[in-house]
Amino acid sequence: MSKNISKLSGRIGLRDNLFDEISRSSLNSDNGKGIKDIKEIAEKYKVGVSTIHGAESFYEFLRPSHREKKAFVCNGSACMCAGTQEPLKEKLKEKLGNDKVGEMFCLGYCYENHAFHYDGKNYAGEDIKKIDQIIKGEEINQEKFFSKSYATTSFLMDDKLSDLSKFKDQLSKFLKTEKSEIIKSLLSSNLTGRGGAGFPTGMKWDFCSKAKSDKKYVICNADEGDSGAYSDRYLLEDQPLKVIFGMVLCGYVIGGDEGVLYIRGEYPKSIEALNGSINSLKEAGLLGRNILGTGFSFDLNICIGQGAYICGEETALIASIEGRRAEVDVRPPFPVTEGLYKKPTVVNNVETLAAAAGILLNGAEKFSSIGNKKSAGTKLVCLDSFFNNPGVYEIDMGTSMKKVFYEIGGGLNKSVKAFQIGGPLGGVVPIKEIDNLNLDFQEFTAAGFMLGHASVVSIPSDFNMVDYIHHLFEFTAEESCGKCFPGRLGSYRGKEMFDQVRNKSAKIPLKLLNELLITMKKGCLCALCGAIPTPIMNILKYFGHEMKDDMVKEN
Repeated sequence: MSKNISKLSGRIGLRDNLFDEISRSSLNSDNGKGIKDIKEIAEKYKVGVSTIHGAESFYEFLRPSHREKKAFVCNGSACMCAGTQEPLKEKLKEKLGNDKVGEMFCLGYCYENHAFHYDGKNYAGEDIKKIDQIIKGEEINQEKFFSKSYATTSFLMDDKLSDLSKFKDQLSKFLKTEKSEIIKSLLSSNLTGRGGAGFPTGMKWDFCSKAKSDKKYVICNADEGDSGAYSDRYLLEDQPLKVIFGMVLCGYVIGGDEGVLYIRGEYPKSIEALNGSINSLKEAGLLGRNILGTGFSFDLNICIGQGAYICGEETALIASIEGRRAEVDVRPPFPVTEGLYKKPTVVNNVETLAAAAGILLNGAEKFSSIGNKKSAGTKLVCLDSFFNNPGVYEIDMGTSMKKVFYEIGGGLNKSVKAFQIGGPLGGVVPIKEIDNLNLDFQEFTAAGFMLGHASVVSIPSDFNMVDYIHHLFEFTAEESCGKCFPGRLGSYRGKEMFDQVRNKSAKIPLKLLNELLITMKKGCLCALCGAIPTPIMNILKYFGHEMKDDMVKEN
């Protein structure tokens, strides 16, 4: 059934894609109870009304309960650990009404916290003190996150694609380069995907280039939802031409003429920056038909996510664009052979595409000489507000985490006992283990953790680990796509266990909890529910002594 829906949706394609149609119609509905013209949309795309209703009901932002709110407080892990959100929520309720304040998961302001969303814009830090001006619609000055490159060679923060003129010169050069040479450069650079999975980028482009099809697509996965991570925000807002350059060259290499950036709705400034860059490139003739008279055509579209973390998983993201429920698909087939609208598709995240552009501009040899073969080049690392120097930094792979935290990050301004690195699915690393780790994907995995996005959430010394595990299970239960039993049921069962612990009605059944975690780890379809056991197991291993009075060990 999903294959038929994909192909029917593909008849109209990206420019007027079904997901955008559903989102637009739902958000413009004046009754707040769903799409009024649902039958017309179903007829236009030749799909069932139930398909459209099922897709619409999947997304948080399209639900009536969400649309009734006026403001949304960030409930991401970083803001939660900072302890800033409850006073913020009370202040907003005082101004807007108790029933007008909701929640959003991570707005990407982990470096200053106090984050909230109001009337299509994000605010953080000291902005709440200007809430009266914000409600009146007045513009206010906002702090910018700090960014700096400490890399031997900067691939992600340099200025080689800082304007349209530089973009044009470089594009003209590479559109005359043999496609095989571009793939060869990426392969020899040892670039692996920066979204967490770590698949070799050159290999992915190569596989897709060899797939036989009359149509191919490039997708930029900009649905960065990991708390602690705002590296995508930096690239989309400060280096948009670098990300787009990576997409255009990918299209050139694989033989695709269309791409789409799927950007989370929680990042309004990123959407604005990309829209501006795309429009400028089209006006300059650097996107669209017959670019620079080469015969190569490539166009870009933007899809705005509607509040579903699972869309960061590539098959769920593809399902979302197609107008299906954003559920994870079984692989194989992989997107490089059967992706968007069942056509060969390259899906890369923001940093991977920017890194690919940086490699082509600076040289594969320079990139591969940093770090090692499986963890090569540079990586963006995000440090939260517990550091004296919070910000996003470009750092050589292989750099010691001790240097990252205590020299680049300037050390900590509060007592911290652990860090969750790599988002809500990343491992929880005790502070004592930091001295034993380097910025290296394989090292983190071997130690039982996960580097992933390299986002850092600091867990203060006085934070209750029962509450943190509950937070992880609650997040997973809310964001699971619901397709597989271990994910759908396991996450809720875990949350129920810790609900009971928190209200003192029961203790943690340790044997049952371990069995649940193993079942989820081995049986879930995707990394969301399949990886959440990692941080929980880390907490039980390193901080079990804090919860001994809440545990019961069955025979």
